[in-house]
Amino acid sequence: MLVRCLYASRASEPDNDNVFASIVAQSRKNNLPIGVTGLLCMAGGVFIQALEGGRDEVSELYGKIASDTRHRHVRLLSYGEIERRNFAQWSMGKVDIAALNSAVLLKYYRRAELDPFSAPAEATQALLHELVETGAIGSRG
Repeated sequence: MLVRCLYASRASEPDNDNVFASIVAQSRKNNLPIGVTGLLCMAGGVFIQALEGGRDEVSELYGKIASDTRHRHVRLLSYGEIERRNFAQWSMGKVDIAALNSAVLLKYYRRAELDPFSAPAEATQALLHELVETGAIGSRG
């Protein structure tokens, strides 16, 4: 059974670029061997990440993320069974949302900033789908 987990968190350190690179590198190393794929986005110290894979693997990984000191205010946005993966081609794709046109964020949030904490999970999921469809994923990993 496949599941998708979507969560948001805030970077615990002010140097977001190093934290972002560290999380992406670790994800690429560890996720593929356990069959987990996904996408990580960052802007303004806020992360959103979608994880897809087997229920046990994704659940255990989310538990590790929730206790990872690089994250604070970890919030589960959605979790559920899926028929197919949306991010199968990425061991961990990455997007620096700050480099996008701000109009993309205005489609889904109150302001032109990444704010998954005050928006419906469906809005954040729709943003991720748009990023995939428009080829905004920085690298496949």
